Amino acid sequence: MTTPNDFAPFLNDESLSELVLNPIVQPRRPRVARPCRGMILRAALALVVFVILGAVAVPAMAETATPRLRGDVTARQDILTLGDLVENVPPTLAARPLFRAPNLGSTGTIQSRRIAEAAAALGLGPVETGGRIQIAVQRAARRIGPAEIEVALKRGLETTYGLDTDMTTIRLDGEAPTMLAPVDLAGQVSAIDLVYDPRTHRVSAMVSLGDRQASLRVSGIVVEMRDVAVLTRALSRGEPVREGDLALEKRPRDGISQDTQSSITAAIGEVAQRGLPAGYALREGDTAKPDLVARGETVTIVYSTPGISLSMRGLANDSGRMGAVVNVVNVASKKVLQATVIGPGRVSVGPGGGPQLQASAATTALR
Repeated sequence: MTTPNDFAPFLNDESLSELVLNPIVQPRRPRVARPCRGMILRAALALVVFVILGAVAVPAMAETATPRLRGDVTARQDILTLGDLVENVPPTLAARPLFRAPNLGSTGTIQSRRIAEAAAALGLGPVETGGRIQIAVQRAARRIGPAEIEVALKRGLETTYGLDTDMTTIRLDGEAPTMLAPVDLAGQVSAIDLVYDPRTHRVSAMVSLGDRQASLRVSGIVVEMRDVAVLTRALSRGEPVREGDLALEKRPRDGISQDTQSSITAAIGEVAQRGLPAGYALREGDTAKPDLVARGETVTIVYSTPGISLSMRGLANDSGRMGAVVNVVNVASKKVLQATVIGPGRVSVGPGGGPQLQASAATTALR
């Protein structure tokens, strides 16, 4: 147990006098003064001044921005202005013309040095080129291709010559003639000075857009078309035609056989009489009803007259579809009869074969 005497070597009267305990004081939080009306007004005024200074400073900074090349550009007009080629240009100089644009649909180049010299001549300061020696200028154009040209020619043929063009197409001379027009030139292409020869089916005209602001002389031949049934897949011999195997296509009437089918439903259920490739225009005789009687098949021979109906077993010597005449052997009498196919595995004989069939039927007691 420790006693007060244990601290005697370490404590004396002087050290005891210096040992003083200070009271613990809790720091107070500073009070936040509520904003008064004057403070709010001063803050609002400062904000307004800041906004005004920003509105004035931003245009001033824009005006003092260094003019620089825009890089490769696309021209929509005949003339290139200073604002088309250089950015950060004063509004008073932006619309000043500098160069002529390339032809419609083509591309040209302008030396950066020439642009800087032209800008200096207008009173503009140095133009920053960004290290570019030249820029490319492409002239935008509206391209009017063969499809629009054909529509214009057909419209003219209907109006001028009363030609029904629903089942016609026009083969234009040359390789895909195309007319170029300014992009802002709207409207419908028309065919003027149209000439058509009904004997040779030749047609020629001037296709034009606007008040002849864009025009092109074209010619071609009017081709009469016809709807034909075309196979969408290849068929093997004996394979049936199913829904979806045929599609209608418009093909030139010249060169199409008269017996080419124009229905995609007439041949459904029939079978190919030979191998037929995909894309083939189906002709009559390419398909036929399937055989209902096969050669060597056991068939039922039917004989019917008013008041009597007999049937017996036979053997087919031929294959045949519905309505076909085939030779069958009467199994009982071994006689060969001519019969008409009336259904799957069933044939019918007329009164000419009746006595033989009646005798056989009586013998075998078949009804």
